[in-house]
Amino acid sequence: MTTPKNIIGAVEKITFPDFGLSAVAKIDTGASTGAIHCTRVRVVRDSKGQGVLSFTPFDHSQKRVKTHNFFTKIVKSSNGQTENRFFFNTNIKVGDKIYPIILSLTDRTEMKFEVLIGKEFLKENNFLVDVSIENG
Repeated sequence: MTTPKNIIGAVEKITFPDFGLSAVAKIDTGASTGAIHCTRVRVVRDSKGQGVLSFTPFDHSQKRVKTHNFFTKIVKSSNGQTENRFFFNTNIKVGDKIYPIILSLTDRTEMKFEVLIGKEFLKENNFLVDVSIENG
């Protein structure tokens, strides 16, 4: 028995319940992972000396996100260049359901969409992309 697919559009409005912001995301089946536009990315030390990833999502000057739950990985972008990026675990709300997701942090200033959702998330959550739908 096959599990029914969750239909998602090529563009979706999403919410980040962990830090209270919304965005319009591009659903990109060509990208492996997802990415979120952010600025002021740095690792700081907490009172115990542990690394804490700190960043400003969407260049939203009033919002500062901090997490211990992060890692780095080399990513090859669509233009063929590689860079070492920070990744973190968070949650996104698509429609009326909340899903866990791993996103990389990058400057998407020159991009049309502040968030990119890749095929790993789509596959893990049994999504089917209907490119005729835009829910943004």
